[in-house]
Amino acid sequence: MTADRPDSPGRPSPRRVTMRDVARVAGVSQPLVSIVFRDAPGASEETRAHVLAVAAELGYRRDERARLLRQGRSRLLGIAFEPVQPFHGEILDGLHTAAQERGYDVVLSAVTPHRAEDAAVEALLRDRCEALVLLGSALPQARLEDLSASLPVVSVTRAFDTQAFDSVATDDYRGAALAVEHLVALGHRRIVYIDADREAGGARRRTGYQDTMAAAGLGEQMLIERGGASEAEGAAAVSRLLAQDSPPTAVLAFNDRCAVGVISQARVLGRSVPGNLSVVGFDDSEQASLPYIDLTTLAQDPRLLAGTAVDLTVRRLEAAATDTPVGGEHVVLPAQLVTRTSTAPVTAAP
Repeated sequence: MTADRPDSPGRPSPRRVTMRDVARVAGVSQPLVSIVFRDAPGASEETRAHVLAVAAELGYRRDERARLLRQGRSRLLGIAFEPVQPFHGEILDGLHTAAQERGYDVVLSAVTPHRAEDAAVEALLRDRCEALVLLGSALPQARLEDLSASLPVVSVTRAFDTQAFDSVATDDYRGAALAVEHLVALGHRRIVYIDADREAGGARRRTGYQDTMAAAGLGEQMLIERGGASEAEGAAAVSRLLAQDSPPTAVLAFNDRCAVGVISQARVLGRSVPGNLSVVGFDDSEQASLPYIDLTTLAQDPRLLAGTAVDLTVRRLEAAATDTPVGGEHVVLPAQLVTRTSTAPVTAAP
C-alpha cells in the first residue's frame, strides 16, 4: 500500500517533508521517528524497517545541518573561489574529497567580476561555516587576520607569513626559475614574462623570473609585459610583444590560461609555436595537455593543495575545541616542470 504524502495525493509536495509527516503516515510518535534516525535504542527492528520505508517513500531527508547546529557545530567548510579559473575547479574537486574524509562538508561561494570576494566571504559566514578556505584570495592580510579572530582561515595558492592564519601554496618563485632555466638551456635570450601582479603568486613568480634572468647574465634582456590571468589578456600581451622590432623568442606566461591566449594569438599572427616562439605556462591545468595546446608548464598538484588545506583547517578546529593555542603554519609545495611541445631550441638569431 502506498503511503499518503503530506499533501494532496498524486501531486508533488510543495513543501519539505518533515519528521512529523513521517510519524503521522507511519502511525508512530515523532520521538520514535527521531530514535530511528538517530539509530538510538528504543525501537524494534520491525518498527525501524517500517519507519525507514515510509520515510523513503515520502522522500524525507534528515536535516543534518539543523541537527549539527543544535549541537553547536555545522561541520561546514566555506570555500571562496573564482569559477573562471579552471585550476580552482581542480582544487575544489580535491577539497570535496578531503573534507568528506574528515567528516566535513563544503559550502561554495563564487567570486566574480560582479561579486567581490568580501561579499563571497560574508555569504559563507551567514551559512555558519566553521572555517574559511580561500582560493587565490586577493583580500589584504589585515582583513584575513581580522577574519581569523572569529574562525580558522586558510589561504590556498597565496603564501603568507603570519601567526594569525595558515596558508598552502606552490613554490611560485622556484617555478618561475625552473621555467627560465629551461628556456635558457634551449638557447633563448629574449625571454619575456607576462605578468599578473594582482593575482595570487604573481609577485613571487615575477621575482623568480627577474632573479634567474639576472643570474644567467640576461639582465639587459629582461622584459616584464603587463598581462593578466585570462586568455584575452595573454592574447593582447603577445600582440604587443610581436609588434616590436626585436620580438621575444620565448614567453613565460603567468598561468596556463594566459599561455593559451599567447599561443592562439601568435598563430593568428602567423607565428609558429614553438618554431618562432616558445611558450611556458603555470599550473598544468587540464587544458595544458590538450593536443592542440601541448603546453610546457609548471605543475601544481591540486589534490595535494586541497588535502593540505583541509588538514590545516581541521588542525585549527581541533585546537580550538580544546582551547589549545596554535601558531600559523605555512606550507610551500614544490613546482615541477612538465615539458611538452610548446617549447623548443631557439631558431632566431639571439
